[in-house]
Amino acid sequence: MTSIESVTLEVADLTAADRFYTALGLGTQVRLRASEAPTNGFRGFSLSLTVAQPADVNAFVGAALDAGATTLKPASKSFWGYGGVVRAPDGTILKLASSEKKDTGPATREIEQLVLLLGVADMAESRKFYVGQGLVVAKSYGRKYVEFAAGRGPLKLALYGRRALAKDVGVPADGTGSHRLVLGGGAGAFTDPDGYAWEAVATPAAAA
Repeated sequence: MTSIESVTLEVADLTAADRFYTALGLGTQVRLRASEAPTNGFRGFSLSLTVAQPADVNAFVGAALDAGATTLKPASKSFWGYGGVVRAPDGTILKLASSEKKDTGPATREIEQLVLLLGVADMAESRKFYVGQGLVVAKSYGRKYVEFAAGRGPLKLALYGRRALAKDVGVPADGTGSHRLVLGGGAGAFTDPDGYAWEAVATPAAAA
């Protein structure tokens, strides 16, 4: 089974980006690479960090803002739980969320799940493409959302309609230029229908 093994963000300032993602405890989950590739507007993706309770969301939001992030959506309750959205100094959008609306203990900085959401133009086409690359669908809600089975780590890959994703994170859907994102997996190097680039990386099983 193919799965996403790594996420590499292409950033203009490696030092600032490393400081930010280390502050959020993502120094091992998110790789960084220097790039000056032109990009403008919504880059088409977001990183979603799921945590146990609202206090954890607030802890992560506070750490992100202290490390230079800006607020896109303040943390608040909703019908599905509690969460907020920030933009990292390099432009990456992060959603911090919990399905719980009440705290059950002291705040922690533990991440339960890390999901890379790719905004796509045609859900059926993108789903078919990724299944053809060896990824296995774990959850599917028609043309709205598709989530693929994860590998051994906490990182998951999911597809969302581009405009729906932009609305969810609070930004206009328009954007041009580079995604400034490279995904890694065992299926080799390829580019998907929406221009997201993959590169070959050794999976844990292959490296063993």
